[in-house]
Amino acid sequence: MRDILSDPAAETSDPDPVRRAQIQMKRPLPKRFYKTATTGSGPDGFCVLLDGRGVRTPGKRPLAVESEALAGRMRDEWEAQAEVIDPAAMPVTRLVNTALDGVADNLDAVRDEIVRFAGTDLVCYRAEGPEGLVARQRDGWDPVIAWAAEAHGARFILAEGVIHQAQPAPALAAFERALDRHRAPLVLTCLHTATTLTGSAILALALADGRLDAETIWSLAHIDEDWQIEHWGTDEEAFRRREARWQEMKVASDVLKLCRA
Repeated sequence: MRDILSDPAAETSDPDPVRRAQIQMKRPLPKRFYKTATTGSGPDGFCVLLDGRGVRTPGKRPLAVESEALAGRMRDEWEAQAEVIDPAAMPVTRLVNTALDGVADNLDAVRDEIVRFAGTDLVCYRAEGPEGLVARQRDGWDPVIAWAAEAHGARFILAEGVIHQAQPAPALAAFERALDRHRAPLVLTCLHTATTLTGSAILALALADGRLDAETIWSLAHIDEDWQIEHWGTDEEAFRRREARWQEMKVASDVLKLCRA
């Protein structure tokens, strides 16, 4: 079957493997050429079939996953396409493409980037005031810090303000060991997505471990923003940006659940 959503090689030279896979999926929208989308199974796992033929990623790999339910989510996205095939309307397929093309061959690099986030993690930097915000951060984030220490031996240091506070090497090493329990390409892709959307690798790990759900993590990641909204309001554009990011977060969380199942 011809490649779908592929790009010229010149557009795939970005050094960031996740970004590189995302760039691969940007091209003029192809017309829908198939009648039906179904699922099947083969040596690579559960896959999407278009008129009975397997789909390949932009990097020319079989679009296949270990979860039959996840393959069904991708099938639904392909079946929902109308006159053209729009990757923007296929978030699960895009995430799987990213995992297969951008992360599978770069697991250490993606893991290391998540660990770097932990070194400057959102939940470790606390406001100096006002007291209401300080209390809200403490009540929301302290239990997460305590969980990381108790469950994984990752004992992070807290800091006030925005001045960088280097985290102890043993804390980051413990966090890295915990992260290595989620080394599968698709799971690590979901973790990377959650980390970049929230600014917190610790919250992302709590999501992957099943400690906190996506809604709770999203709320914790926006304590500061919600405080400002309560006191000074927001605008429509900011609301739309946040809603779009939440949809990405929800997809990552849903895929994590399907991977665990």
